[in-house]
Amino acid sequence: MGRAFRDATSLPSPPAAVPPLKDLLILDFSTLLPGPLATLFLADAGAKVVKVERPATGDAMRDFAPAIGDEGVSFALLNRGKSSVALDLKDPGAKDRLLPLLKAADVIVEQFRPGVMARLGLGYEDVRAINPDIIYCSITGWGGAGPKADEAGHDLNYMAETGVLGLSVGADGAPVLPPLPSADIAAGTYPAMINILLALRRRDRDGTGCRIDVAMGENLFPMAYRAVGDAKALRHRPVAGGDPLTGGSARYQIYRTRDDRFLAAAPLEDKFWAKFAAIIGLPAELIDDARDPPATKSAVAALIAGRDAAEWAAAFAGADVCCSVVLSFEEALRDPHWAARGVFDRRIGIADRVVPALPSIVAPELRAEDTASHAPSLGEANGALLGRDPEPI
Repeated sequence: MGRAFRDATSLPSPPAAVPPLKDLLILDFSTLLPGPLATLFLADAGAKVVKVERPATGDAMRDFAPAIGDEGVSFALLNRGKSSVALDLKDPGAKDRLLPLLKAADVIVEQFRPGVMARLGLGYEDVRAINPDIIYCSITGWGGAGPKADEAGHDLNYMAETGVLGLSVGADGAPVLPPLPSADIAAGTYPAMINILLALRRRDRDGTGCRIDVAMGENLFPMAYRAVGDAKALRHRPVAGGDPLTGGSARYQIYRTRDDRFLAAAPLEDKFWAKFAAIIGLPAELIDDARDPPATKSAVAALIAGRDAAEWAAAFAGADVCCSVVLSFEEALRDPHWAARGVFDRRIGIADRVVPALPSIVAPELRAEDTASHAPSLGEANGALLGRDPEPI
């Protein structure tokens, strides 16, 4: 496995039914979220993913709530369709046991702090010595080098220390807790995937592998492009809540309705703003919102507070003004749009239940065959892949 599509110029184009990463082997040493989500999507595109987990406990997310029976739901969603081997990497014989997989692998994904894999004899140079064209992806908070390289952190820390968290504040001026782990996913998972695919494409051309250093902190900056432009190009100091997309404009705001629900209003362009202003009855002297932004925001807030959310939903329906009632997550999942697109059609077995799988960003035309799947039991592939059963627990 792992070499069938190495020379793309000498092979005929595969039929559409063949997933693009078929026959690629990925060894996944990562845990929790960024790496496992990246390898989940790569598995959706046909790659064979083998998780290398610590004996007895495995990936820490196995024990995270909520659970169905003894199986953690988050772990199952992020690791369906993969294989698992349980191995103590500190054991002197661990590398020898992994040797067949290390030689056959196309990609390695790891998420330890810098230097850990090297101390285990599994760093990039160690693996490259036995597998010269390996693609070796390390995902860390701050990158493999630099003053912060060894600092511990989580998503909130990366957002805080890059200044991204401070760009959006609540009414009391305090930063707002993000509802999504943006650093982990947008700055970790996606850059890892993109660079792995780019490295595979380059290897198809010239046969060379490489090391990929994914630093979640620095990968947040492209998403804060406006603030970067202000600070670096214009020498302006970005003001928390002052950007048009963080609270500085009436055209991009969350407004409270009479029944204590919320309206997400984003009529940014003039064509949307004019229709929005007409529907809510904004006085003509305030439509030019650049003249007195606080006054316009206050006026819009007062008008939106005069009706219930359902009334506003009806008023904006079909008007093409980029306004939405803020739904609960449960309400959002019932939206018939997702059913029409089959977003949650794929299923996964968790304990004794079959539930919707995590939707994939891989286009249906590029996915491996859609079949019911499950997450691996800890060490279930030890016998098949390492030549012996899992260590006793």
